[in-house]
Formats: sequence, structure tokens, C-alpha cells
Amino acid sequence: MNQKAGIYIHIPFCRTRCSYCDFATGIYEGSLAERYVKTVIAEIESAQEGIRLAFDTIYFGGGTPSMLSPDQVEQILTAVRQRFPIDDSAEVTMEMNPGTVSIETLKAFRTLGINRASFGAQSFDDHELARLGRSHSVADTLKTFADLRTAGFGNVSFDLIAGLPGQTLSRWQQNVAQALRLAPEHLSFYLLEVHEGTPLAEHIRKGIQPVPDDDLAGVMYEDMLTQALDHGYEHYEISNLALPGFRSRHNTKYWTAAPYVGFGCSAHSFDGKNRRWSNERDVRRYVELIDEGASPVVDDQVLSASAVRAEAVFLGLRVMSGINLKDYRQLFGIDLVEKYNEDLTRFTEAGLVQLDGETLRLTRAGALLSNEVFAAFV
Repeated sequence: MNQKAGIYIHIPFCRTRCSYCDFATGIYEGSLAERYVKTVIAEIESAQEGIRLAFDTIYFGGGTPSMLSPDQVEQILTAVRQRFPIDDSAEVTMEMNPGTVSIETLKAFRTLGINRASFGAQSFDDHELARLGRSHSVADTLKTFADLRTAGFGNVSFDLIAGLPGQTLSRWQQNVAQALRLAPEHLSFYLLEVHEGTPLAEHIRKGIQPVPDDDLAGVMYEDMLTQALDHGYEHYEISNLALPGFRSRHNTKYWTAAPYVGFGCSAHSFDGKNRRWSNERDVRRYVELIDEGASPVVDDQVLSASAVRAEAVFLGLRVMSGINLKDYRQLFGIDLVEKYNEDLTRFTEAGLVQLDGETLRLTRAGALLSNEVFAAFV
């Protein structure tokens, strides 16, 4: 299967750092951002990997990529298009946070070819946003979303987080209802993960914020699916829903073993076969490495045959359409049902997976408990 590739560009700058964030991000500094953009362009211009592939997605992630100026984004896109063959109909996504962009900036981004916005709404409750350390308000979210529409963005994805400390089911239901009233084309839904070393983890340890209720978060997940499906959304991946025709083409590459090439600090790449590599995480060290003419890659590994087979299962099962067992047998020479009969029987009886002819897929209950299923294949 010849899948087209994607390009990921990491922009690590934010206006503030959220209390739960474990990503490679830092507070925006104008001079560092300018230097960083030049460094990313230098990395792109010197790239050897992927130049023989065809690309149909570009994704600006972060951080808050929309904090870059249109001129800086244009410089990066120009370098990408000069170095790689990009489809004219490519999906070009930019992650954005409410209150960080003006209508003029959004129009400029749209003119540059940015045609999809991944929008960090997270919650429609100002108290919840404050507890998360978010720098925006609900009013900012509503205004920026209206500006996106005015600027010509017809493909917008909302991020929402459930299972926040102290969050009630009724408050979550109101969050989802508000999101659905705005009718974005795509919804990404996340259960809060508390990472050690983050301010949120420290607040919970000290009792400043309550321990999140995992069981309640599961109820919230089910409620989100019910409401969204009733509004015409398709549940196409564990954490993602979309109106027909608006699935994330870029993120789908991660779950279907398509190749992608990443640029910028902490960016990851995959050759579509068995090699994964990633860049230096620290922003300043990444810049230094490029300036010195050295490779920014700090981890480069070739996966074993068993690891490739395992990834094909647990990444493939993230997509709700499931795994084609016939294709898996032809690719790896292994019958999944035969090899994992005991586990699959147990999961089927528990209502976590469904075996339908040549298709193995997670059920809705299995999507919520997916890590328990995936552990059997690793």
C-alpha cells in the first residue's frame, strides 16, 4: 500500500504554560522565536529523509504555532514546498489557542494555505480553564472561533479535556453541548492525564486540587460519544470524532503506519516501515546543534520485526474501523486470532473487542479500556 506522507513542524512557544502540560514547550520570546524559525528552515533545507515521497499533509503543532507571525509561517512553508513535493490539495493544519490571533492574522494564515485549524478550547467553563492554567477565557474561545469562520476556515477541530479535578458530569455535559452548538467539523476528546513533574501533579499531591475521578471520566467519555453521534459525528478513532469528510488526514497517518517527517525540537519521524527517529527536545540545544552543523536527532532506532507487528495491532485498533485480519496475515504471515486466541476470547466475552469476519475492532467499551487490550499485543 503506497500511502502518502506527512510533514510535522513543531513550534514550542506558548503565551503561558498550562498546569498539565508535559510537551516540549516554553514561554514565547520574540528573539528566540526568530532564531528558531531560521533553524527549522535550515533543518528542512538540509533534509535527506523523505525527499522521494509524495506528501499530502503539513501539520504545525506545539506549543502554540499561531503565535508565529504570518511572515514566519510563510518562510517555513516556502522552505517545505521547495524541498518536498506537496499535493495541491494538501491538508495544512495549524494548532491555535483562543485569544492568540487576530482576524487579520487568521486571514493571512488562510491566504498562505493553512486550511485546517486545531483549536484548543479545552473547556467552556472559566473556572475550569483557570484551574488548568489556561491563558484564555470562554469569551476568547467564542470570539476566535467566530473569527476563524470569518477568515474562511471551513475545517476546524476543537480539543476538549474531560476528567478534570473537581469536574462534575453536568458541567462536562454543558461543555460538550456548547461545543456541538458551535458545530466544528472535528472534535478531539482527551481524558486528563496527570504527568509527574507538572504543576498539576504537584497541586494534586499537596491537596490543592482533588484527585481526578477515573470512573467519572469514563462516564463522561460515553456521554460525549452519545451526544456527538446524535449530532452526526463519526467516532473514527478512540479520541477523535468528525463530521463526514472531515477526518484528520495527518493524524490518521500515525495510526495507519504511513510515513511522516518531523522538523523542530522534539519532532518525531517514521519511515513507514521500521525506523523511527526524534529530535533534541530542548529548544536552545536544538538550535545549537543545527548551528554547529550537527544532526538534531538524539534517538534513532530500527524496530524489531515483533515490534513492527505489535505496532500494527495497537495502532490499527485505535481506528474504530479496526484491523483487516486478511491484510495482517498477508503482511506478517501471522494469524492474529490463532496467535492471541485466549486473549481475544477473554476480550470478546468482556465486550471489549468485536470479531466480525475478517475484521477485528474495539467496541465503545473497549475504546475506553484500550490500554488493557493493547497490553496483550506488546
